[in-house]
Amino acid sequence: MTDNPLTQTPAASGSTCVAALYHFATFPRCAEFREPLQALCEENGVKGTLLLAREGINGTIAGPDAGIAAVLAHLRAQPEFAGLEHKESRASKMPFLRMKVRLKKEIVTMGVEDIDPNKIVGTYVAPKDWNALISDPDTIVIDTRNDYETAIGIFKGAVDPQTKTFREFPDWVKNNTGLHNKPKIAMYCTGGIRCEKATAFMKEQGFDEVYHLKGGILKYLEEVPAEESLWEGACFVFDERVSVEHGLKEGNHKLCHACRNPITAEEVTSPFYEEGVSCSHCYDTRTEADRDRYRQRQHQIALAKKRGVKHIGS
Repeated sequence: MTDNPLTQTPAASGSTCVAALYHFATFPRCAEFREPLQALCEENGVKGTLLLAREGINGTIAGPDAGIAAVLAHLRAQPEFAGLEHKESRASKMPFLRMKVRLKKEIVTMGVEDIDPNKIVGTYVAPKDWNALISDPDTIVIDTRNDYETAIGIFKGAVDPQTKTFREFPDWVKNNTGLHNKPKIAMYCTGGIRCEKATAFMKEQGFDEVYHLKGGILKYLEEVPAEESLWEGACFVFDERVSVEHGLKEGNHKLCHACRNPITAEEVTSPFYEEGVSCSHCYDTRTEADRDRYRQRQHQIALAKKRGVKHIGS
């Protein structure tokens, strides 16, 4: 495991270790690797999602410290993943329902052929040097995440492409000729993986000075003190914590289980909000029949909670 101080006092900061990881590598044996990895995770009480593809591995897992250590050690024992890095945080309870190891065409889906971060990629920038780069007037800062993520947090002065999926990003770049107006492009995402592909794509498109935040927002929030931070808001995470803040402490957002959008405490008071059924983001895009179906699901969740078990659809 790393020397991350968050792992030293789990009782104080959360009993469950959460590890976000990815690694680009040539990995043609991904299919045969899936089942043994699934079994190892289950044996060690680890849950979450890991994606395997010929281009590498990506995902987030959670579990006891020893279980996470065992899975990471197994991954790093593979020649392809010897240099794998991960980012740790804590959760007050298990943030995943099950363990899923899935085979994919890409470990992060951009949909552009022959983009290989192992061959061409932007310049990594450490969190401690990020503020200086994005404060430079010669730099355009781009958030490569999707609109529901940027809605709750973004770096000061960053451009928000307002994409629904990462597949839309290449077209957004091609349609924004103004990106050539400044010499430097600085890009960031949650943990770094989307930026690996995004900077590779930008370099292929002829952009010269392309930078990206090493370790993503998660590493920045871990290492940069709040009083020095240029981050505004919270960072969306893909588990039941919904968001994290400086020091990687759990945020205050909830998740609308109808549309999967993060919602604030203020949005919970909206007349359009009904737990598990609707929120102000999705009320107008769902029918009453949809909401009736969601209410039935929410009722089953409530019954399961009374029985002291976790409903699989919660």
